[in-house]
This record gives sequence, C-alpha cells and structure tokens, in this order.
Amino acid sequence: MSFSINLGHWNSVFAVPCSLVDQHIKLAGAAQLKVLLWVLRHAGEPFQTEDIAAALNMHPADVHDSMQYWVETGFIIQAEDTLLPGGQKQSSPHAAQPAEPSVPVSTTPSTAAPPIHSRPLSRPQKPDNLFVAKRIQEDSDIASMMQEAQMILGKTISNGDCATLLMLHDNDGLPVDVILMLLQYAVSIGKPSMKYIEKTGISWAEEEIDTHQKAEHKLRMLGDMQKAWRIVESVIGIDHRSPSTKEAEAADRWVNQWSFSSAMIRLAYERCVDAKGKYIASYMDSILKRWNHEGIQTVEQAQAEKRTGSRARVEDRYSPSYNIEEYERTSIFDDLPPMDKEK
Repeated sequence: MSFSINLGHWNSVFAVPCSLVDQHIKLAGAAQLKVLLWVLRHAGEPFQTEDIAAALNMHPADVHDSMQYWVETGFIIQAEDTLLPGGQKQSSPHAAQPAEPSVPVSTTPSTAAPPIHSRPLSRPQKPDNLFVAKRIQEDSDIASMMQEAQMILGKTISNGDCATLLMLHDNDGLPVDVILMLLQYAVSIGKPSMKYIEKTGISWAEEEIDTHQKAEHKLRMLGDMQKAWRIVESVIGIDHRSPSTKEAEAADRWVNQWSFSSAMIRLAYERCVDAKGKYIASYMDSILKRWNHEGIQTVEQAQAEKRTGSRARVEDRYSPSYNIEEYERTSIFDDLPPMDKEK
C-alpha cells in the first residue's frame, strides 16, 4: 500500500514577494493587487494590457493605472516591446532609452511658442501614484481619508481618485473632515462622480470653506436650496430631476429669500406660460422680482395689481397727447410778433 500527500491547489503555486505584504498591502487598492497577482501568475509569458483587462474583467485604463503604480514602486519594470517571429510581442528586459536628436540643437533664442508641457498650468498636475502611496504611508489622516472615502462611495477608488482627493487636501487646503463631508453630500444628491467632487471641492476652497463649522453651514444652505427646488418642481409640475445652477439659485430666492408661497409661484408660472408659451425660469424670476420689490405677497394683491395695470394701459391708449385746459388758457395770438402802431 502506498501513500501520498494531497496537495490539491498547492501543486501549482507562484511566489509573492514579502515586501509586497510588508509595505503595500495597506496602500495598494484591490484593482492594483488583482493586477499584480495576475502578472506574477503569468511571469515569463508575453502579455498586453488588454490581456489583463479581459482576464480580470476590468477596463484597460484601470489596468494601465494599476500597472503604473507597480512600475513606480519598482515591482514592475516598464520595457519597450520587441517583435518576435510571427508578429508576437515580447517585452525587452531593458527600459526604452530616449532617442538621440538627429539634428544639432540651435543655441539661437527661439520665438516659437513653448511646448504644451512646459507652459504654466491653470491647476497643478495631479501627483503620481508613488507620491500618493508615500503620503498615505506617512500620514495616518490621509490613509484614514482614503479608507473612509471608499466606504462612503461604496467602491474601491482608483489611483486617479486618490490623487484628486489628495490634491483637494494638499493643494486646495480642504481638511480631511471637510472632504469627507463633501463626499457624503455628493452621494446624497446622486452625484458621486469624482469629476463633480473635484469641481465642488475647488469651489468650496475658493469660498474658504475650510472648517467643519463652515462646511456644516454650506451644507445647510445647499439643503435649503434643494427643498426650495422641490417646492418649485411640485408647484409647476416639472418631472423630478436635478436643477441647473440658475434654477436652483432662482428657487432659493423665490422660497427662502423672498418668502413667496406656492400659490404665488404658481401664479407667476401661469403668467409666464401665458406670455411665453412655456416655462422659462428667467421670465418667472423677473415677475417675482418685481412683486417682491413692490411688496406684492398675496394672490389677491397680484390680481388687483394686474387689473389696475390693465385699466391704466387702456386709459393711456385713449387719452389725448396734450392738456386741453392748458390749451384753452392759451391764446393763439400770444406767440405772434407785436404790430407797429403806425404804419
């Protein structure tokens, strides 16, 4: 009778560097770890980004970002591609070297426009993956922010997302708690995209919303604007949707600043439709702005104002363009030159 050890899956294994676990297990995201494990499993085999994307059901751009992370940490060497017989690509063990210039460099000052990459940028470039990983490793607050961000957004954030959040903190001056409040707000209104978060974060920085108290005040204002839009949306029968910036600001004026009732907003909407044939926020705003200026706050006042205005327009239409009484007091001879007494 013979015996053997049942190794099962252990019959086929590959090595994982200890430094990966020691240094990067907390820093690398799920996508980065998946990509690296796939690469380690297929070490020695030629492959392309598209191969990894297909195997892991990932977008090629995410695979590229993950590969760049491991390139910058030194786990993977980015090499030039060489063609094997039959057209198959194989990675060269050496990194590509920049080509020597084929023409001598002129020392004469040039008046040509500088290349795009050397021109001043309106906003600093995002930090690379290695810098982001270093900041996460060195600053526990940054590491905590990235973990909390994933929980709030309900997904694993990419390297680019981490760089965006880090820029909002380091470059724009938003504290960690303010950034997390911004993320929670973006999720609550159904706009969790990093593009919207970055745009809103930059706006907050310009408004100097750099404390927890200022962020709470801003969120209360935004909440009031949302409630105002819901009232307007319901009163005039608009399908539920997110308002434009101008619509949200207009609704805030009508409801929160000018304190118009739903009936007054409805009346302004009806007059807008009567005049223009459709809902136009700017036209409604002009109506309500005039009412607010003239102190008209009730439907009865608005209707009385309309009747008075109509009657005044009718009287103006049939009134003479001159003053009859003044005409009667004036002699037609008053303007004639005096006559000589003696001819």
